[in-house]
Amino acid sequence: MNVVLGITGGIAAYKTPELVRRLRERGADVQIVMTASAAEFVTETALQAVSGRPIRSNLWDKEAEASMSHIELARWADVVLIAPATAEIMARLASGAAADLLTTLCLATEAPIAIAPAMNHVMWSNPAVQSNRATLEQRGVQMLGPDHGSQACGETGAGRMLDPDDIAALVFGPDLGGRPVEGSLSGKTVLITAGPTREPIDPVRYITNRSSGKMGYALARAAAGEGASVILVSGPVNLAEPRGVDVVHVATAEEMYAATHDRIGDVDIFVGAAAVSDYRPADAREQKIKKSEETMHIELVRSKDILVSVAALDDAPFTVGFAAETENVRDYALGKLQNKKLDMIVANQVGRDRGFDQDENAVDVFWDGGEQSFGQAAKTELARDIIELVVARYTATRGADTQPALPKLHAID
Repeated sequence: MNVVLGITGGIAAYKTPELVRRLRERGADVQIVMTASAAEFVTETALQAVSGRPIRSNLWDKEAEASMSHIELARWADVVLIAPATAEIMARLASGAAADLLTTLCLATEAPIAIAPAMNHVMWSNPAVQSNRATLEQRGVQMLGPDHGSQACGETGAGRMLDPDDIAALVFGPDLGGRPVEGSLSGKTVLITAGPTREPIDPVRYITNRSSGKMGYALARAAAGEGASVILVSGPVNLAEPRGVDVVHVATAEEMYAATHDRIGDVDIFVGAAAVSDYRPADAREQKIKKSEETMHIELVRSKDILVSVAALDDAPFTVGFAAETENVRDYALGKLQNKKLDMIVANQVGRDRGFDQDENAVDVFWDGGEQSFGQAAKTELARDIIELVVARYTATRGADTQPALPKLHAID
């Protein structure tokens, strides 16, 4: 794989020599493109030593640009990776600016672009930065992190650049066009539902919920990263489709139910991460309802329960449910685990600024006779942890040929 590694001016740039080594260990040819600010944190000498290539940093390099080298770089790349990605470079990319060599080749390339954000947690949560993040994701730019933890400034929160090992693994995953992955789910088919559903009231109104689909999409990428053949049945979301995943778009709970059961036959693992509407209008009007009366009553009927129906199949896949609760999370989750006859359930508390439509989450996972908690972290990181646990439980209960080591379990206070 040919990787153009863009390095920008964040303190996490000190990790980039290690990142180059990890990419090259996996067989990548790495061409580094630095911004002027990056040179304040890491030297060209060190980077050239580990990459084995001259470092590019100047759009106006007369010798290189005599042959339109920025276009050659854009065509040469299989992946453009920016790590660390500062708030500044995110703003430039979102605006379509071409102020330097790195942003120019990003506009000129047809290769997938991935960025590993790295900044102070307050900067990361700034509305301007989050708006740029959303814009880039909608355009198909892959966000690698950020991670949650202690930062160079001495504070703690979301904004750490992912570890070089994790970044290299994601670059070589199917989502960025890497080679077929051999992993713990190779040869297995995983079906995941994600996002909300929309239940029409009339042609212009519908009932829905706050689910963004981020957790389900992250799970799809994590499963694909472990070599699974992944089917993602998605409600309406504003997210880029994961590369290498079979995405089926639906709108209503009935459509999600039908799409799931049409494809469940050869599925080994089913993960119901979607926030499916529990109720839907009994009679969706064909014409827009006019405002005439002081009150309006809408009769609601229960939607079909996808989780229950999948778990009840004669040859049911390993079935994982999700429970988003505002109170009594543990009790409700354990009740759903038992009543719906699930193999596992992932529970989290939702509410104002918690769970839905957030980049981070914290979850508790329950199964018959066991449980494990995962603290506040980026949903991309949580997805990898959850998939690892699902693989362990699937292997332990379904008698797979390979027995990966079970993760260390601990009780939840």
